[in-house]
Amino acid sequence: MAINLSSADEDLPVNHEINVTPFIDVMLVLLIIFMVAAPLATVDIKVDLPVSNAKPEAKPDEPVYLTIEAAGRLTVNDQPVALATLGKELVRASNGDREQRIFLRADKSVQYERIMAAMNVLRAAGFLKVALVGAEGV
Repeated sequence: MAINLSSADEDLPVNHEINVTPFIDVMLVLLIIFMVAAPLATVDIKVDLPVSNAKPEAKPDEPVYLTIEAAGRLTVNDQPVALATLGKELVRASNGDREQRIFLRADKSVQYERIMAAMNVLRAAGFLKVALVGAEGV
């Protein structure tokens, strides 16, 4: 397509060729993007996960929180407790319902050994439903 920018006396030659340089540049950029993104999109381990049809459980009216603070202090629903009496305090806080889920919160600086000791007491007291509480990611 030719555009006449001058007067009628001067005719510009008609250009029938398409400038493909911008098209090639765009295609090369897309090729590089796909070459980089394709390996990132593949999974090394193929796992075929089953579909769950379980209904979400309702949250309890009064959840029981076991908190391990950075200093290692244990609290059950904001009441300080010793590791030796943790099982009795959990039974009291859950009204004797050992099927109730215990929400375990621990500071990220707490040693793993301290968390496992608390979980061993939970298991010994008969509380097998433990939910680990974490902060939501940003």
